[in-house]
Amino acid sequence: MADKNFQLDIVTPAKTVYSGDVSSFTAPGVVGNFQVLFSHAPLLSAIGIGEIKVVESGGTQLHFATSGGFVEVKSNKVILLAESAESKEEINVDRAEKSKQRAAERLAAKKSDVDVERARVALVRSLNRLKIASKK
Repeated sequence: MADKNFQLDIVTPAKTVYSGDVSSFTAPGVVGNFQVLFSHAPLLSAIGIGEIKVVESGGTQLHFATSGGFVEVKSNKVILLAESAESKEEINVDRAEKSKQRAAERLAAKKSDVDVERARVALVRSLNRLKIASKK
């Protein structure tokens, strides 16, 4: 089945998070999740906050939390330029819980000096990180 694999690189401003041959890649597109398989048509897409799912050539599934970015698919090579991407093992659950609580408190306070959109995005990001961290 090696002939049905393609190259995937997940890169953030800080580091290369993943690089290898995979059989499947699923990303949270801004208009919905999408999956890339071998011989996928060329594609350029923005991604949002959500889960990146990678199925390696041997069948191992990997899950990453992302906060957005862009993905390019071309000639059986996928490059994801992510604002952030964390594997479930890298996620600090305590930090994500505290972030969730802070964001929820800011939204509940309904104070005029609170940036509601920023608090909402922080809440969604922390909930996503907690969801990925709890994956088996």
